[in-house]
Amino acid sequence: MSGKPYLLAEATWKDVRDTAYEVAVLPWGATEAHNLHLPYSTDVAETEYLAAEAARRAWEHGAKVVVLPAIPFGVNTGQLDIKLDINMNPSTQFAVLRDVIDSLSRAGTPKLLVLNGHGGNDFRQMIREIQVDFPAMFLCTTNWYEVVDLNEYFDEPGDHGGEMETSAMMVIAPGLVRPLAEAGRGESKPFRITALREGWVWAQRDWKKATVDTGVGDPAKATPEKGRAFLEAVSEKLGRFLVELAAADIDDLYETEELRRT
Repeated sequence: MSGKPYLLAEATWKDVRDTAYEVAVLPWGATEAHNLHLPYSTDVAETEYLAAEAARRAWEHGAKVVVLPAIPFGVNTGQLDIKLDINMNPSTQFAVLRDVIDSLSRAGTPKLLVLNGHGGNDFRQMIREIQVDFPAMFLCTTNWYEVVDLNEYFDEPGDHGGEMETSAMMVIAPGLVRPLAEAGRGESKPFRITALREGWVWAQRDWKKATVDTGVGDPAKATPEKGRAFLEAVSEKLGRFLVELAAADIDDLYETEELRRT
C-alpha cells in the first residue's frame, strides 16, 4: 500500500479497492480563534492527529480502520462576531453527516466513529435520527478531550486555548504556536446566574462578552512534555477502542446475564 493505509487522503483506488474496512473515523473540528498564540486550525489539527494516531495503533493490531478527511467547520453560533470564526449550523452538519454515512453504507463500511474536537459540536441527537435510516450500521461519537482525565496531565487544563490545547499543539504543530509571552491569560467571565455558573443549566456563551482574548484558561504552564504524555494516553485508549470496535459483531453488542455473572 502507498502512504499510510489507514488515512483515506493518502490511499489510492488500488488500496481502497482491495481493503475491507471495518471502521471509519470522521474527525470533526472547527475554524476559530484560540487566544492570541494558537492558530484558527487548532481543533482540526488536534482531531486529525489523534484520529491518525489511534488508527495507526489499531492498524498495527490488525484492525481495518480508515480515517476520513476532517471536517474543518463547527457550530460557532456564539462566535459570529469573532472575525473569521466560521460557523456551520447543526442542520448543515446533519446533512453533511448523513451524506457521509450514506457513502460509507454503499461502500460496505459498517461502523463509524465521529471523533469530535470542538465543544460547540454535538452529534448525539443527529446519530439518533440518522441511525433509523441505516439499521445495518453502527454509529457512535466521542469528544477526544473527554477520553482521559485532563487533571492527570495538566495543572489548569483550561476550556479553550489554555494549558491543555497549547501543550498539545506544541507537539502537533509547534511551528504554528506563538511564544507564550505573546499569549493572553485566557480570562473569562462566568455567568451571573447561579445555575448557569454551576453548570447544571446550560446556555450558549456569547464569546465576545464572556472572554477577553477568545481564550478560556491560562496557557502559561503549557509544555510539550505535558502535551506528549496526554496525546499518547488519548491515542492509545482510542486505538484500543477501534480494535475492539473493528472486531465487534454489531448484531451481538450486549452482554448476556451469564457473562455479567462471570
